[in-house]
Amino acid sequence: MAGKNKLCLSVITADVGGFIGNVSSHPEVLDTAKETLDTAKGKAGLRDFHVLRCGDDLALVITHEAGCESRALHEIAWKTFISCRDVAIGLKLYGTGHGLSKDGFTGTLLGMGPGVAEMEFVERESESIVIFLINKAATGPFNLPFYKIFADPFNTAGLILDKEMSDGFSFRIRDLESGKEIRLSAPGKLHEILALAGSGARYVITGVAKNSNGENAASVSAQKIATGGGEASHSEPTAIVRCQAGFPTVGEVMEAFAFPHLVSGWLRGAHNGPLLPVPFYEANPTRFDGPPRIISAGFQIADGRLLGPHDMFDDPSFDETRRLSNQITEYIRRHGPFEPHRLPEDALTTSNLPATIEALKNQFQ
Repeated sequence: MAGKNKLCLSVITADVGGFIGNVSSHPEVLDTAKETLDTAKGKAGLRDFHVLRCGDDLALVITHEAGCESRALHEIAWKTFISCRDVAIGLKLYGTGHGLSKDGFTGTLLGMGPGVAEMEFVERESESIVIFLINKAATGPFNLPFYKIFADPFNTAGLILDKEMSDGFSFRIRDLESGKEIRLSAPGKLHEILALAGSGARYVITGVAKNSNGENAASVSAQKIATGGGEASHSEPTAIVRCQAGFPTVGEVMEAFAFPHLVSGWLRGAHNGPLLPVPFYEANPTRFDGPPRIISAGFQIADGRLLGPHDMFDDPSFDETRRLSNQITEYIRRHGPFEPHRLPEDALTTSNLPATIEALKNQFQ
């Protein structure tokens, strides 16, 4: 081990305003995030940081020693997002009120709009981390790939070839309706895991740990949409995965995204579409505000320092995945306002559709 003290890695995302609709983040917003975090170094045990963006979603990658759900660290992130939102308002960017609650900081970012994925661990001799950021997808987009990474030997050969993974992994799954969580271990409870994870609109994998010693392997943000001041605030999911030396290799983690599975979200969060893995510079969803994008940033962590990022999807081996995703996009877009492209009625509570149907109710005979 590189050290005995636990290090916390936090990936915190928020939509503070889109550059050209929902397509991208303005450089001045990104610069503001960097400058604000730079002045906070040393506070709340903040060791290092990096600023990323996927589409119009801003992401703060932070290493620190304050622990998970630290009030001090969350407040630093909140103030950073507020500074960025102020810049976005001055630039008249789109949707500056969408991503943050109007209530002000309450002591935690949970339920305030930003997405929070955090993980605490003792840094290994070689600590390889892969971070995933998604834009234009709603709940549960990591359920299928995380099942593949941590429970499917067809994807992760190490589950049968690496003795350090032979005991398998346990999944923490949250019921978004009740807010309660359950831990289920694979391979013993594999069918039960699939029964829940297959319903990604309600049950979301929020964390993975090794069965052998309980060591954290992955963390996923799974915050509900928050409301404040009469407006909804939300963030799209993000994830952290530890790789190598008793965990799935980097290659096994990335392999799970070679299939562009269908996720909910896309335009107005009201449509299903393929999850398109792209390099950083292509994370600019323009076709029908999509299709949903995912980027991946690889880091080595050395004594709390973030070495990177490496653009993990900037690789021609994903060209066929992108080609298939575009074919799926072409096919499903032809459905227009019809299911299964458009989400079912009960999943469109933030749209005008329920009001339209309610207005027609008395005309049915």
